[in-house]
Amino acid sequence: MSLASGPGPGWLLFSFGMGLVSGSKCPSQCQCLVQEVTCTGMRLTEYPPDIPLNTRRLYLNDNAIMVLPAMELGLLSDLVYLDCHDNLIGELMDYTFVGVSKLIYLDLSSNNLTSISPSLRYLDLRNTGLQTLDHAAFQGLLTLHTLYLSGNPWRCNCSFLDFTIYLIVTHLNHPDAPNATCVAPMELAGWPIAQVGNPLRYMCITHLDQQDYLFLLLIGFCIFSAGTVAAWLTGMCAVIYQHTHRKSSETEDEDEHGQRVRVARQIFKSRADSGHDGFPQLI
Repeated sequence: MSLASGPGPGWLLFSFGMGLVSGSKCPSQCQCLVQEVTCTGMRLTEYPPDIPLNTRRLYLNDNAIMVLPAMELGLLSDLVYLDCHDNLIGELMDYTFVGVSKLIYLDLSSNNLTSISPSLRYLDLRNTGLQTLDHAAFQGLLTLHTLYLSGNPWRCNCSFLDFTIYLIVTHLNHPDAPNATCVAPMELAGWPIAQVGNPLRYMCITHLDQQDYLFLLLIGFCIFSAGTVAAWLTGMCAVIYQHTHRKSSETEDEDEHGQRVRVARQIFKSRADSGHDGFPQLI
């Protein structure tokens, strides 16, 4: 982001005066070498005090720092490398880095950057180690005009799609657009991130890769197998029902035939008895 915007020379003079009276001892939870301070993974929740004023490389990664104080950073006039990845930093003001004019490397990846100063017009995120960006972090930046994004290992996957659409619809000025390129996936390696919107739409929304086809093939096989089993069971049930129905019909026919025979016999017997009683007996 812009190192020229923010408080004026009075603030810098005040910072310099504070630096003269500040100590240069090493923070208790950090390791200090010549012009290098390492506070990696020390579970820090705030910026450590007593950073030597001649520090050129500062490692604050893998902690729980939520705020980068502009006052303390402004004392490190020789700082060129600042690693703050994997922290809880949620907001960057446009004056946060105003005092570190020599800073050339800033890693803010894997933080909670949900808010950036709304008065920001110029944002420089070059060489910050960022791999992806959430477009929601830029929704309040109505005055943002210029955005630098080169020198970062951008991973242009499906989670990056919304940000690429944001770049297209906002018409921001991208002076380094040809150099802000993707490193992954392999199909988009070397593509400027401002131009990957349409390819990402195809890959993430309409395109089916090999795994998708395998999944569809598996689903089709399962549906076919289920249909085959269901048809076989239906056929078996139909055969059993037909066989049972035929047996039942045969039994009913036999019962009906037997009933007719019995009725005929009774009628014949009744007639025979009736005829025998109607004639006189011969002696």
